[in-house]
Amino acid sequence: MPSLQLLEEYSQFFRLLSEPARLQLLCQLKQGPMDVAALIEATGFSQSHISRQLGQLQRAGLVHCEREGVRTIWNADNALVDDLCALVQKRLRQRLESQLQQLAAG
Repeated sequence: MPSLQLLEEYSQFFRLLSEPARLQLLCQLKQGPMDVAALIEATGFSQSHISRQLGQLQRAGLVHCEREGVRTIWNADNALVDDLCALVQKRLRQRLESQLQQLAAG
């Protein structure tokens, strides 16, 4: 059984992923590295909103940035993001298949 402290860490991580804006930014960065200007164009979010969300994702280790001259290029930790997305997709697929089976049987 995980400790209460570890459970709190899990809870904070899942809260981080519960924000649609952060998920949208992760999905954008999963496609490839982008700077904030490109993220603004792709999402319609303000620069301050994007910066705040990226900061939270960076502290969680889901994204990182690199400097290219005056630009900051953001990247998703693709392996971790891919694993998380695959797990969620698998779970959603299982749930939908179960619901379809229940409907077919009913």
